[in-house]
Amino acid sequence: MATETLTLGKALNTGLRKALENDPKVVIMGEDVGKLGGVFRITDGLQKDFGEQRVIDTPLAESGIIGTAVGLAIRGYRPVCEIQFDGFVYPAYDQIVSQVAKMHYRSQGKVKIPMVIRIPFGGGIGAVEHHSESPEAYFAHTAGLKVVSCASPQDAYTMIQQAIASDDPIVFMEPKRRYWEKGPVELDAPLSEAYPLHSARVARAGADATLLAYGPMVRTCLDAATAAAEDGRELEVIDLRTLSPLDLTAAYESVKRTGRCVVVHEAPGNLGLGSEIAARVTEECFYSLESPVLRVTGFDTPYPASRVEEEYLPDLDRVLDAVDRTFGW
Repeated sequence: MATETLTLGKALNTGLRKALENDPKVVIMGEDVGKLGGVFRITDGLQKDFGEQRVIDTPLAESGIIGTAVGLAIRGYRPVCEIQFDGFVYPAYDQIVSQVAKMHYRSQGKVKIPMVIRIPFGGGIGAVEHHSESPEAYFAHTAGLKVVSCASPQDAYTMIQQAIASDDPIVFMEPKRRYWEKGPVELDAPLSEAYPLHSARVARAGADATLLAYGPMVRTCLDAATAAAEDGRELEVIDLRTLSPLDLTAAYESVKRTGRCVVVHEAPGNLGLGSEIAARVTEECFYSLESPVLRVTGFDTPYPASRVEEEYLPDLDRVLDAVDRTFGW
């Protein structure tokens, strides 16, 4: 089985290429995705190889991109829309919530909307205003949308293909600050044998406390687990992968063994996904918990200027501090 070491960004590019090769109805569209290859070069080389009819440079109009994709999806195409930066998705929010999420339901299943909306999200790259948002809770809260987030090159490669092959509209959250991190990718494994798209997985086994994370925070939690191991504390890290529908089976199993749980995400804590996850874990694992479920999140402020973003973002120290607090009960 062919395995290559790829960056997460290159794994996405390779997965998109394979989807274009396998299905002539797949089209990619977005601002600068063609000749430039996207601002993060995720679509680099695809327009050159597949042509301007399948990799389409659109006007700078997010609502127009999504609205056009809805029409394409109704006619049997599988559009993959790139929102250039997370903070640019809001002009398209009306289309996503009012049309994309509801068309299948409103038509009693007669109309499918097989489209993927790719959103690079999160901070940590020193970007300017509106370029470091974490809007995942808006979409996870919206019935009719599915929301997933990859955290490794292998998942990036397989999950983007699975999302494109799905008949459901999927918001695909990409951790932009992890685009350049490398890992092994099995390139010729059949998609039918890949890990299920809407399933969480154990990223690191442990017995003392459970860390639940997704997207960019998975690496942070893995680093925290490595640091904790030096002090003799084994932390289990669960990569949630799917935010809607949430799959917490692995989380429940883990928390029932460890008795302690910390949820980590970059988005602000108020009404963030961590709130829902903490509530469900408490309901399911109440008699196994040795302490309350704690959250480590971004602060309840607009995303700050890049020079102070490291003060805003959850880091290894904040995660380990939360773990210490769970052992204080």
